Amino acid sequence: MISRRALTFILLMFVVGLNLRPAMSSVAPLLTRLQETAGLTPAAAGMLTTLPVLFLGLSAPLAPLLAQRLGSERALSAALILLASGLILRGLPVSGSLFIGSAMAGAAIGVGGTLLPALVKRELPESADLLTGLYTMALCFGGALGAGLSVPLMHWLGSWQLSLMSWSLLAFAALLLWIAKAPSPQRLQIATSSQAKLLHLLRKPLTWHVMLFMGIQSSMAYIVFGWLPTLLVDRGYNEAAAGWTMAVSIMCQLGSALGAPWLARLGKDQRPALLLVLFSTALGLWMLLIAPMAWKWPGAVLLGLGQGGSFSLALSLLVLRTANSRLAGQLSGLVQGGGYTLAALGPFGVGIMLQTGAKTADIAWLLILLILICCGFALLAGRQQKLDDQSGELLVHRC
Repeated sequence: MISRRALTFILLMFVVGLNLRPAMSSVAPLLTRLQETAGLTPAAAGMLTTLPVLFLGLSAPLAPLLAQRLGSERALSAALILLASGLILRGLPVSGSLFIGSAMAGAAIGVGGTLLPALVKRELPESADLLTGLYTMALCFGGALGAGLSVPLMHWLGSWQLSLMSWSLLAFAALLLWIAKAPSPQRLQIATSSQAKLLHLLRKPLTWHVMLFMGIQSSMAYIVFGWLPTLLVDRGYNEAAAGWTMAVSIMCQLGSALGAPWLARLGKDQRPALLLVLFSTALGLWMLLIAPMAWKWPGAVLLGLGQGGSFSLALSLLVLRTANSRLAGQLSGLVQGGGYTLAALGPFGVGIMLQTGAKTADIAWLLILLILICCGFALLAGRQQKLDDQSGELLVHRC
């Protein structure tokens, strides 16, 4: 029977997870409005959608150091404070605040998103992969809220600035709950004693396979978060309809985020599940951005199922490919740091393509090509292998 401590941790994990996507998904439905009222060019809009992802990637490797210095629980509290501050700052009428606040929010998400998988591995190691699915479901739900409520909040509150700032309330609520109910402070051993240990991880091909899979599939996700409504408006949707189409797609991520780890357990390894979710993502993009608009809702559903499943499985690989919470944290920092830094190129690249006159269909075909490349890394990362350092030497065992 599950303990009260475990139930409390699962609730906290879900609430914190809700806060790790609205900072990015809430901007996308407002991009057209921002370009009109704030004078953003497509390239500047691309930079705005890129900054949170870039700083997410740059800050993720710092999470192990913060966990070692402060303890994981206090480090996560600090991340929530930084997140709330960034969300407030990006709506203030100060030059550059929109970009600085977005970067701060991305950095906070990078730290929090790196700490949580290792905490899951520590608190409930036997069910870490399944709980990662629940955590991913919280991320997807938060992303859907950001996408679906962004335009209505702008109308209700009277400005896009207040709409963006309002998400700080959710972050403050999570902070108060985390402070009140977080597990007893411990120093989660996810930091390395020297850079040599990180270099040992980087010398393992498995680390790179997981990192590149994480990076490419995350790039697809953040392109959707940052640009899908704009691309849909270009096809003839109005702002609200484009935002709700994106919200429906993200809501469909909930089921696959929770179900993908279960599906992955049915086979001898994760390769079939990884290929299935990537195919669903590619087909959904084709239906939304290339096929006739009558395919809108099937496309939104398939895109959501594919992206929710691929992200859930990417996070599951962090715990499935490591033998203990210490290695899970180390791998999480490296993979999320490198992966999200790579993913940041996606939204910025789409902005540049739009500025140079690229058509929506051209962008869609490029994304589908990237998904095919990602399939190659999925075949490598999905093999049943595990990093283990119990012998004193970092080894890769076949399970």
